[in-house]
Amino acid sequence: MTATTTAKKATAKAPAKKDPAKKPTARKAPAKKAAAPTPAAPAEQKTTLKVIALTAIERDENQPREIFDPEKLQELADSIAEIGVQQAITVRYVSRGKYVLISGERRWRAAGMAGLTEIPAMVMHGLEGGSETLEGFTRSVAENLGRADMSPLEEAKAFQKLVDFNLTPEDVARRVGKSWNYIDLRLSLLKLVPAVQEALLKGHLPVGLAWYASQISPANQNAFIARWTRGQFESPRVAEMFCTRVRNEEQEAASQSVMFVLAEDAPGADRADESMFPELAVDVDKREQIIADRSRLVGKIGKLGDAGKILQEIADMDPDELALLLSGAHGGIPGNKMRIDHLRQVATKAAASLAKAATAATVLAGALRVAPEAEVTSTTEADAS
Repeated sequence: MTATTTAKKATAKAPAKKDPAKKPTARKAPAKKAAAPTPAAPAEQKTTLKVIALTAIERDENQPREIFDPEKLQELADSIAEIGVQQAITVRYVSRGKYVLISGERRWRAAGMAGLTEIPAMVMHGLEGGSETLEGFTRSVAENLGRADMSPLEEAKAFQKLVDFNLTPEDVARRVGKSWNYIDLRLSLLKLVPAVQEALLKGHLPVGLAWYASQISPANQNAFIARWTRGQFESPRVAEMFCTRVRNEEQEAASQSVMFVLAEDAPGADRADESMFPELAVDVDKREQIIADRSRLVGKIGKLGDAGKILQEIADMDPDELALLLSGAHGGIPGNKMRIDHLRQVATKAAASLAKAATAATVLAGALRVAPEAEVTSTTEADAS
């Protein structure tokens, strides 16, 4: 074996030397994930009593009360000037010494009118959002509900805003401590036309009667308030019956695919037109029957005069003489008293039926049935002032 061959084998077996200039790349540790930010803890809610400058307080533009009687506000201002503010207002702390009213705007306004520069207040800290949130607005409604000068319409608008927070009327009732019927009545007032709302706002229309008015169509509401402001109803009860009858007529007309709209002016006592002879509104075949039935009914009512004379005679008799005469009669005093009591009950029911008939006659006398394709012209809004 030659030296050359031996050298080649030695060279083949020798391990290759690493390049000292190339160092192995060190493995990097995996980057740590950034920790998620910790959510800020909700502000602690607490209430403190302190005296605050009037100028540091702002009214809540969304608060439920909107109208303040100037005279009553001045009376409160005079009282505050004399004896000071007797009840602290409630405010929400905002920031940097600024506050927003929750309740007590009348006292806040009156205090300024009385010349005060500060007012005692219950300050609520940590109440975020104010009346923009459900909880904040609910608190504001509950604080103001039932206080002086909060009108039914203001309550209605406040309850509607709670409904807009996806609450049912039943939910609203539970939150503000009122019955469901109370909430429903107030919400119905939002269906009133401007003329009726104005009459309600000014105190010219009882809130109960306003509910009855809200159940009829807008056009008939205008006609109703025109009659009410002209004094054409004997009492609110009669006006309620009128609205109920109008509503019934509207529903009947709707079933016949026509509209029922009250005429702007009901016929007066000196006018004799077709509305004074309702039989003219029915088929010819029925007119004779109506006239015959009318004659019989009027004849029977005429005989009530005899019964009235008998009752008047009994009413005028001396009790001792009456006892002497009836004690030995058939049925005695109890039996005859029962007959008269029965007559009295029937007479009461008959009077109620006649009252309803009078309302129905008033509605029919001042009403127009409008074809569905006809354009309904709303009556001019009555001046409720």
